[in-house]
Order: sequence, then structure tokens, then C-alpha cells
Amino acid sequence: MNRRGILTLVTCVLASSLAFIDSSVVNVGLPAIGRSLDADHAGLQWLIGGYLLPLSALLLLGGSLGDRFGRRRMLVLGIVLFALASVVCGLAPNLQTLIAARFAQGIGAAFLMPNSLAILGVTFEGERRGRAIGIWAAAGAATGAGGPILGGWLIDSFSWRMIFFINIPLASAAIYLALRNVQPDPLRVGGISLDWPGALLATVGLGAVTWALIGVTGPEGWTTEGVIGLLLGTLLLLLFVVCERRKGEAAMMPLTLFGSSDFVGLTLLTFLLYGALGCLLVLLPYVLIVAGGYSSTQAGAALLPLPLLLAVVSPWLGGLAGRFGTRLFLIIGPSVVAAGFLLMLRIGADVGYWTQVLPALGMIALGMSFTVAPLTTAIFASVDKKHTGSASGLNNAIARTGGLVGTALLGQVLAYQGASLTRAFHGAVMVAACVCLVAGACALLVHSDSGRRPG
Repeated sequence: MNRRGILTLVTCVLASSLAFIDSSVVNVGLPAIGRSLDADHAGLQWLIGGYLLPLSALLLLGGSLGDRFGRRRMLVLGIVLFALASVVCGLAPNLQTLIAARFAQGIGAAFLMPNSLAILGVTFEGERRGRAIGIWAAAGAATGAGGPILGGWLIDSFSWRMIFFINIPLASAAIYLALRNVQPDPLRVGGISLDWPGALLATVGLGAVTWALIGVTGPEGWTTEGVIGLLLGTLLLLLFVVCERRKGEAAMMPLTLFGSSDFVGLTLLTFLLYGALGCLLVLLPYVLIVAGGYSSTQAGAALLPLPLLLAVVSPWLGGLAGRFGTRLFLIIGPSVVAAGFLLMLRIGADVGYWTQVLPALGMIALGMSFTVAPLTTAIFASVDKKHTGSASGLNNAIARTGGLVGTALLGQVLAYQGASLTRAFHGAVMVAACVCLVAGACALLVHSDSGRRPG
């Protein structure tokens, strides 16, 4: 790997780290932001959902924009938008401004993430490409793990606003490196159709459903406005499916992918499992801080074993899946995650870390290790070669959508304090455990034992 290749890799890692950090660091800051801006449970949910909504809906479009207008251009544009939105987040005088800026951050992340990976794909070849993508993924996991700790320290030492201002030097360095070291690609005026109607329908439809679910889980429950929002969002998502069908292979979500029962099962598994995991990453730091009296730094550090164990154990289990097939691992993995959620029922008013939190996190990490690599292998094996990129991108978007919907359903839990919060948390983890068991059952739809090597 020559000097330009190394600097290109550093650029892509630095750019994607912005999105990975911000997807986790705000979870630790929810209590502090809530106190500072007098935010209710719905406002706290939108701080997460406002970021995940455009990221879920526009991730595939972001990749298509890179193919059309140039990957370097869209990478830099995404970083600039993300940085400007971060400044607005840090200066936000009220909750409404902060949520709007979080939405803009999500758009920026949807532009920069797929193009940072695509740049690696066209810069490197063969074994070097695999090594570069592996480093990119590992760096993403590391920044996602370190984000809550760094964010917690910034909150405790300075202010929650610093978790957004820290993005500015990172973004500036990424833009400089991109303009200096990433090869520009030509502007393609024709030949690539952009699915703007699909992107608009997906964004507005998901937004309406999210708004309705946040209202339903609040103290007012079902209201006329909530029912209308849910019906409107559902209608728009149905129109999205119709639109994608008409666009055929030019759609950002080609429906031909769903002709495979394997892909359908894997998509359902991804949505349910990552929805439950997304709930955990929001709820656990909140419970540790509000009910357990942890500092923001302690709450961020409490999550560290999850990505560390995942990084250490997942490659080994991925190798075993290559030997014995993915289906068994995709059944076992979510079931072990469900057992980890049930262990969280032991978390009491004192919220003991070593005896209550750590064993549950370790079990969840083990279950996810059984799942992550085999799931990726199975996704690639469930479709033909010309659709592997679309299938991978869609599966990533589905995982984000699962986290978005899961966060939208947390209203009743975030509204409580003290012992009531702990009881509500217990109810949420029981539901999450059931969802994980259903996710494991979805693996039964996978008929091909992909990845298995003949003995």
C-alpha cells in the first residue's frame, strides 16, 4: 500500500468516524441535554430519531449520488454538511433547533458513509481491498466504542455542547485529506438514474410513522393525530414500494431482492435484532445515569465491553460459520442476545455494574458475535452477484431503520424517574428479549446453508 493509498484510507476512516461517533455519543448526553433544554421524553426520542431517519432513508441514495456526481465530491459535501450541522447543534438555543440540526447531520452521514466505503472499493484491488475495508470496519467499531466515553468526559468536564463541537476539527482534517489525496472521479451526466421520488416517499413515510409511534408511547397514548400520522406514513411507504416496483433495477431498493425467501428472512432478522440493540444503546446509559447515579463518563465506559468483545470474538465465530454454515449461527445468535436481555432483569435500584450490567452485556456481545459475520455472509449468498452491493446497502439501511423504530417506542420508559424507571426498563428488556427470539426464528426462512465449506 503506497503513501497515497494509506492517506486515502485514513481519509475514509476519519470521515466515516464522524457518523459512527455521533450515532452513539448522543445516547450518553440525553439526560444532560434534557435538563439543559427542558426536553420531554418525545424530544429525547427525536434527538435520536432525527438523526437516524434521514440516515435510514437516504443511505442508498447517497451511494447513487456518488456514482453520478463523483464519490469524492459527495464525500466532501457530506462532511461539510455534517460539520455545519454540528456547529448548529452545539449552538442550539432550544430543542427544536437541535432536532433540526440533528436531521441535517443525518443527511450528511447518509452522503459520506456509502461514499467513504465506495472510494476504498475503487482505490484498492484484491487482497489490499479486503484489508482496507477490514481496517475501515474495525476503525468504525473502535470509534463507536470510544465515542460514548469521550462524550461522557466532555459532558462531565465541560458541557453537552462539546460533543458536537469536537466534530469540527475532525471534519476539517477529513476535508483537507480528501481534497489532497483522494483521486477525483469524473462527473457522469447520464447513465445513472437517481431515485428522488423513492427517497422522498421513504423519508416522509418513515418520518410520519416515527412521529405517530413516539406519540402513541407517550402519556396521551392513541390520539386522532397519531392515528392519522400512522395511516399517512403507512400509505406513503406503500406508495414507496409501488414507486420502487415501477423503477425496476433503477430503484434504490430493487424489489427483485425480495424474490429470495433467504433475503426476506435475513431482512426481518436484521430489522428486529438491530431494533432491539438500538433500544439497549439508548436505554442502558439513560438508566445508569438517571436511576443509578452514574456520571456521563461512567455510563459511556459501561458500554465498552460490548464492542470490544464483539471485535475479538466475531472473527473467530465468523470462521466457524464458514465451516458449519450460517443458518445455525443465525438461530443461536439472537437467542443468546435474548438471554442477555433477560439477564438485565437483575438490574435493580442500585444498578451494580460488575454483578448486574457486565454479565448481561457480555451475553449480548456473545450473541451478536454469533450473528454479525454470518449475517453478512448470508446476505451476499442470498442474492446474485449483480445485486450484492444493493443487498448490502439495503441491509445496512434496514438495521438503521430498526434502531429508528425501536427508539420511537421508548416513550413510556424515558418518561419515568427513579424506581419507576427501573421497572419500566425491565418491561422494555423483556419485550426486547421476545423480539430477539422472533429474529432468531426468522433464520428458519433461510433455506440455503450459505458459507459452509464441504468437509
